[in-house]
Amino acid sequence: MKTDRTPKIGFGIRKIILALVIPFIIVLIWLYATMYTSIPHGILPTIPEVGQTFVEMLKSGQMKEDILISISRVLKGYLISAVLGIFFGSLIGMYQPVKELLVPIITVIRQIPMIAWIPLIVLWCGIGETSKVVIIVLVAFFQILVNTQSGIESTPKGYIEVAKLYKLSRWKTFTKVYLPHAVPQILVGLRLGLGGSWMAVVAAELIAATSGIGYRMSSARSNMQSDVVIVCMIVVGIVGVLMDKGIGVIFAALTPWRKVENENRKEE
Repeated sequence: MKTDRTPKIGFGIRKIILALVIPFIIVLIWLYATMYTSIPHGILPTIPEVGQTFVEMLKSGQMKEDILISISRVLKGYLISAVLGIFFGSLIGMYQPVKELLVPIITVIRQIPMIAWIPLIVLWCGIGETSKVVIIVLVAFFQILVNTQSGIESTPKGYIEVAKLYKLSRWKTFTKVYLPHAVPQILVGLRLGLGGSWMAVVAAELIAATSGIGYRMSSARSNMQSDVVIVCMIVVGIVGVLMDKGIGVIFAALTPWRKVENENRKEE
């Protein structure tokens, strides 16, 4: 038993050390730049200044309020895009006429950068909550749709033929044949969609908002508060990682067979 655990413990420590190498180098460069160069602190604040600003924003409740506002927007847009993405992705994957009808226009729309949509959406929806949700849906929808379509289309033809032999209805064919096979791909799309939603809401708040973590960054930039900008950037990164890890844990619980498959592959 000890010999089995030792390599795993060693691998875990090595993984942590490697993960900390780049952040450590960045901190060293940051320290050098603020201590031994003439860069103004208004442009690049010191690490203690950023830490103090972080504590002050936590104590005032400002950071908590901004994060909660942004996350609430993400959840609204993400849930809508998940429903629409899975629905249309399934239709496109199952029915060739629907694919021929929708894929060309979807392909064209996907090529337009998200940032290019923001001015138009703001003109249509204003700077309220609706515009943020629409932008999030626009970003996450395509990631979920494409992965759902891929999962549905990769269903073995033999399974579909068996469903036809048993004269299963379209709904039963979807739930008992297509969906079980497509679940891993759909979950990948949902995970990517959540990450895209978080980045989209921050970008939207940077351009047109009166609240949220993106708005706080934009306001701090206008007031030359580089310490606040850096704090917000760090918080955005941390929240994004936590969201990704959280949804990863949920999906791992929903698909326990994938863990077994991965372990078998490692053993091979």
